[in-house]
Amino acid sequence: MALFSMKQVVGNSMKGAAALALVLVAAQPQPALSQPTGVAPQAQQLLKASTEFLARQQRFSVDTESSIEVVLDSGQKIQFDHTARSSVERPNKLRAERTGDLVDQVFYYDGKSLTLHNPDGNYYATIAAPDTLDEMLDFARVRLDVVAPAGDLLYKNAFDILMQEVTSGFVVGKGVVDGMRCDHLAFRAPHVDWQIWIEEGKHPLVRKLVITTRDKLNAPQFSAVMKNWDLKPKFNVKTFSFKPIRGLQKVEFVLKNTSEPKAN
Repeated sequence: MALFSMKQVVGNSMKGAAALALVLVAAQPQPALSQPTGVAPQAQQLLKASTEFLARQQRFSVDTESSIEVVLDSGQKIQFDHTARSSVERPNKLRAERTGDLVDQVFYYDGKSLTLHNPDGNYYATIAAPDTLDEMLDFARVRLDVVAPAGDLLYKNAFDILMQEVTSGFVVGKGVVDGMRCDHLAFRAPHVDWQIWIEEGKHPLVRKLVITTRDKLNAPQFSAVMKNWDLKPKFNVKTFSFKPIRGLQKVEFVLKNTSEPKAN
């Protein structure tokens, strides 16, 4: 669909109007791509190279800008935006600072304990945690119902997690995200469709992720753009540890009793 009709074009020059018409025609969406069956080897290889590259990084930081849709009973979609900064030091340290419409929270993991601090609400909760990043992510998701920003990408076996139940996948083509040229991939599983944009070149970092939930009304989406990747960040002891200040209220986590299997 064109952005506006030619009846809305105001100008004295027919030449200018004709040029604008050409721009509008060029902007028309292309015919829908036919969806391949199965998982294309190239799509699989590009995703595997990206996840293995990140798994090899002993420390890194990244900023994330994300949007999540909520569908009202009427079917109307409401969108909420968030920003996050994640700092990782393998094998057992993570800090994630999240702010936005629905959350204001700092997530600390120092290899021994996991702490969630809510600066706006002036409270925090701390609990003993497993001693590896992968195990902590499982524990936080399954027992605490807490998910780190883009948490699946942090696992060492992220490829296996992402490809669980995937029935098809293909390379859409090239794209540009935040000024970086990327390979655009699309995958489908029984309940979700997801797309991922992976930077070209020797640093195949994830630049964008879109997840569409197909088994919910009006297929709400989650999208995240990842920028400011730093593969040689400088951290210190305070980066991953939390020390409560005077007057901060301590609360307890509510543990979930569940037998849900681990993500990995």
